[in-house]
Amino acid sequence: MRLAAEDCAGRVKAVAGDFSKQRLPVADVIVMGNVLHDWDLETKVSLIRKAWEALTDGGALVVIEDVIDDARRENASGLLMSLNMLVETAGGFNFSFAQFSGWTRSSGFARTDRIQLEGTSAALVAYR
Repeated sequence: MRLAAEDCAGRVKAVAGDFSKQRLPVADVIVMGNVLHDWDLETKVSLIRKAWEALTDGGALVVIEDVIDDARRENASGLLMSLNMLVETAGGFNFSFAQFSGWTRSSGFARTDRIQLEGTSAALVAYR
């Protein structure tokens, strides 16, 4: 099903702010595209908790990342990016779907799904 832009008029809003210092605005869906891999574990979990607090009942957090396979054997580009993040940031790293599921469930989310995208990226969806 495709939605025309006019079907979404008034329903989609981009909000500027500093997610490290502010609460996230109340929403039905929150999308974090290539955000979580930049941060250490504590910050990742904090952002996931902020998303859970901001989402309406039944809402979803959609995280788009270059996800490492759980066995850490197949996604060479994701593993190299994880190493790169450790060099470039103060603790950032790529992660597996199993790790994401654990973080979201411990933050209160009911379930998670993985939708494979082109290449090694995936949309990880956590439902409140």
